[in-house]
Amino acid sequence: MSTPRRVVLITGAARRIGAAIARRLHADGYDLALHYRGSAVDMRTLVDELEAARPGSTLMLQADLATFDRLPELVAKTVGHYGHLDALVNNASAFYPTPAGNATPAQWDELFAVNARAPFFLAQAAAPHLRAVHGAIVNIADVYADLPRADLAVYAASKAALLAVSRGLAVSLAPEVRVNAVSPGAILWPDGGIDAEVQSGLLAQTPLGRVGEPDDIAGTVAWLLGDAAGYVTGQAIRVDGGRGIR
Repeated sequence: MSTPRRVVLITGAARRIGAAIARRLHADGYDLALHYRGSAVDMRTLVDELEAARPGSTLMLQADLATFDRLPELVAKTVGHYGHLDALVNNASAFYPTPAGNATPAQWDELFAVNARAPFFLAQAAAPHLRAVHGAIVNIADVYADLPRADLAVYAASKAALLAVSRGLAVSLAPEVRVNAVSPGAILWPDGGIDAEVQSGLLAQTPLGRVGEPDDIAGTVAWLLGDAAGYVTGQAIRVDGGRGIR
């Protein structure tokens, strides 16, 4: 009998970095459970593309990650469809300005629910399945977790919490499951654009002097999930053009 293909659940997979991760892991031979919240058209386009390359290789899963009960359901549906789960990529993220002085408890709750609580409880639900196959988890954090911007105080705190979650899970799920994080720098500007002065300032702080590509993150995720990173756990890898050393 042929060995079943590895299965990965990716949250926030319809667009941007999530879609790049999906395409890379699909090209590497994974079958995909692809979560989205509201980007149904983008998700359908991505799934059609991937299914054309390898029929039967994708599963679409819609959910609001701020709704707690949907988290174990995503894992259950993935395992119910494919029969097993080898990897989890917590990519979905809530992002908007939250400057101190204007931030609200509702913003705090929303950002922490999506950026920190959901990855933890998805990992908890996935843990028995990942332990069975010595699988891996990658959480997509942000350089702002360590280098916060003044107008992103709560967002930065939520991503710092995700780094702590990643380290805690790496200890809790060892030795069977490896858990790591990737902290992107300037990869894609926000959908709504970014002030030109802020943009130039960020690039000035980046030794490589340019914006990265979604494939830079996707390649790092693929490496962390693979056998070449078999002795790597509890790490947060910055893919930021060197900005963290400034």
